[in-house]
Amino acid sequence: MFREEIKVLDCTIRDGGLINDHYFEDDFVRNVYKAISASGVDYMEIGYRCSKSIMSPDKFGKWKFCEENEVKKAIEGIESDTKLSVMVDVGRVEREDILQCKDSVLDMMRIATYAKDIDKAIEMANDAADKGYETTVNIMAISKTLDSELDEALIQLEKECKATTVYIVDSFGSLYSENIQFLASKYKKFLKTKEIGIHAHNNQQLAYANTIQGIIEGCNFVDATVYGIGRAAGNCPLELLIGFLKNPKFDLRPILDLIAKEFIPLQKKMEWGYILPYAITGMFNEHPRAAMALRKTDQKENYREFYESLSAMEID
Repeated sequence: MFREEIKVLDCTIRDGGLINDHYFEDDFVRNVYKAISASGVDYMEIGYRCSKSIMSPDKFGKWKFCEENEVKKAIEGIESDTKLSVMVDVGRVEREDILQCKDSVLDMMRIATYAKDIDKAIEMANDAADKGYETTVNIMAISKTLDSELDEALIQLEKECKATTVYIVDSFGSLYSENIQFLASKYKKFLKTKEIGIHAHNNQQLAYANTIQGIIEGCNFVDATVYGIGRAAGNCPLELLIGFLKNPKFDLRPILDLIAKEFIPLQKKMEWGYILPYAITGMFNEHPRAAMALRKTDQKENYREFYESLSAMEID
C-alpha cells in the first residue's frame, strides 16, 4: 500500500493524555519523541495548546498547555526530521498563545472543532496559517453531524479557510467502512484544494480497518498512536499502520522497542483499548464518558446493565 504522498501523524501523547489528564513524565515524552523520530514518522502531536486562563493548570498536566519551554526541554538534543504538532480546541486558546511559527519549535496547529463552530475554527486556522504554521481542521463527532450541516461546513472551509487538510474524526468509534467511504467521497466533492485526513477510534475494533478504508478512499493524512493508546478504546495502532503502508522510509523497530520498554508497563497502570463498555458506546454512537465513568466503579464488569441503560436512553 505504498503511496508516497501519505503522511503519518502520531498523536500518542496528545490523545493518550486524555486518559491521565496529560500528566506524562518528561522522560516518557522524550522517549516517545526519540522513537517516533527514529521510525521516520512525519509528525508527532505532543499535546494541546490551551490558555491557562481558560483551562486550570491545577487540574491538568503540562501537555495540556505545551508551553514552548516545556516542549523545547522534551526534544532538546534529539536529531529529528519529524515535525511537531499541537491540537487547539475552539474556545480554549487565545490568539496571543500562538506565537509566530519562526519563534516556535512547533510546525503545525490542528484546530479541533464541531461543525456548528466552523466559523471560529476558520478564524483560528487562518490566524495560525498567517503566523506560518501548517494547519488542519479536524471536524469532531462527525457521526452526530447532520448531513446538511456538514455540507455547509465543508463549503465554507473550501472557500474561506487557509488550512491545507481537513480531517474526518470518528470521535465515538461508531463508524463502519461504508461510512468512511461516504464521508471521504463527500469531502472530496467539496474540498477541491485540500488534503483529507482521518482520525479513528477503536471502540468497535475498527480504527485500523477504517484508517485503511480512508487511505483507499484518498485520505493522505492518517493519525495513529503507539500501541493504540488513547482516550477510552484508543486509536489506530501506529505499529499496524506502519506495517501496512510498506513505505521504506518507515522503520518499525524503534516503535517495537518503545512498546516493550514503556507501553507494556504503562498499560498495567492505565487502561485503554477494546473493552466491552467502550464497544457498547460505539454501537450506540455515544461519547464514551459513561463507559469511562463505569470503569471507575465496582460495577465495571456489569456489561448487560450498561447496555440496557444506553438502550433505554435511545428509546427515550
